[in-house]
Amino acid sequence: MKPVAVVSGRAVPLDRSDVDTDQIIPSDWLKRVERTGFGKGLFAEWRDDRGFVLNDPAYAGATVLVAASNFGTGSSREHAVWALMDYGFEAVVATSFGDIFRNNCTKQGLVPVEVTPEVDRAILDAVGGDPSLLVTVDVARGTVECGDIQAPFTLDEFTRQRLLHGWDDIGLTLRHGEGITSFEAARPPWFPSAAAPQTG
Repeated sequence: MKPVAVVSGRAVPLDRSDVDTDQIIPSDWLKRVERTGFGKGLFAEWRDDRGFVLNDPAYAGATVLVAASNFGTGSSREHAVWALMDYGFEAVVATSFGDIFRNNCTKQGLVPVEVTPEVDRAILDAVGGDPSLLVTVDVARGTVECGDIQAPFTLDEFTRQRLLHGWDDIGLTLRHGEGITSFEAARPPWFPSAAAPQTG
């Protein structure tokens, strides 16, 4: 995944609590075998309502989603994160996240920005009143800013480093490449090996 240090852009105010992964990406979309194209299915059922905030042209091109509490609850589908990122979101601000959803975010480079209810409400109101406002998420500093609002957000140090360096699970493993190579070289030759088979 790409390293993420700062996310800065306009934001969509999704003033709803308990948004589950089936609402983020309905189950009909899980039949796809590709990992791309899920942005079209993001909040698909809600987007049938012309008044839904994602249908407002004032928020077109936004890169930050601001929700309320318990965002991403429900089933453990990675597709929810794929859909948000495919649509163009790089960070989600909320007061809390579903545990599995949050974990999926950090493994793929979508920044989960967990703030207090007061800060969340202030940002929701600010971008709801002015779609041109920028929200800036600084991963290194652990801060989120929007207009006059500046606040810290919760992020453990391992996750912060993971995002800053762009380490997905494969990247974390490759950091130990030399040790893995040394270990494999020292094993008896009749043991199973992670090395590619030799061709004659």
